[in-house]
Amino acid sequence: MLAARQLIEATVAKHRHRKVQDSLITAVGAAREDVMDASLRLVGAARRTIDVVLADAEYVDVVRAAGAVLVSEKPDVRVRLLCTQAVLDMGLIHRSLLAHPATEVRVARMSMLQAMLVDDEAAMVTAPSAVGRQVSVIRAATVISTLGMLFEGLWRHAVAVGERVDFGDRNRARTSRRILECLQAGVTDEVAARELAVSVRTYRRHVAEIMTLLGASSRFQAGVRAAELGLLPAASGAGRRPVAAEAPGAPGA
Repeated sequence: MLAARQLIEATVAKHRHRKVQDSLITAVGAAREDVMDASLRLVGAARRTIDVVLADAEYVDVVRAAGAVLVSEKPDVRVRLLCTQAVLDMGLIHRSLLAHPATEVRVARMSMLQAMLVDDEAAMVTAPSAVGRQVSVIRAATVISTLGMLFEGLWRHAVAVGERVDFGDRNRARTSRRILECLQAGVTDEVAARELAVSVRTYRRHVAEIMTLLGASSRFQAGVRAAELGLLPAASGAGRRPVAAEAPGAPGA
């Protein structure tokens, strides 16, 4: 995902510094009202499709405003929304957009990036840079083509919202994610159970329940599935102590 973002940024930067006729790459001020205005103009001109990448909450109010226009004025425009699990869990997507009959939402793990591609003809991209947020409206065919290919690649490997896993309340969700981190790190059942302050039998029961929720037939497959759903942090095992360093003979319950 990071490579995709870097490619987008490099492509936009390359064209931004060219004097392309008809302003095929237009810098948009970072001010929220400027971004809002540019977004609504693009949405208002949409005829067939809108593809949106939403990996952080920086301009989520812009997405909500655009969604309101789509719901009320563009019922036939097909919308594909690609976002992170965190964005969805925080309720940052307005329910009216999620309920829009022509909207399909998928979840993927992505680096910080926001983009909107309209009719494969125009786009707005915002991404962090050394000098802060860079927002551009793009009409250059080569950049639009690059954005389209990157979006399709991300979309193919994303997970439909209907396939999201519901672990239950907040405490159960937190426990489930800790168990998934233990599985990812290769921690033994005895050590993991001790860290979670449960018996080994209870820990193994939790593992079995998680595997069932993820539709996995093995612990390895559960880890892969969890990564696809963005349920695991990118480097969740980096700060863990090696299993061999755990004191031997410690009680398992």
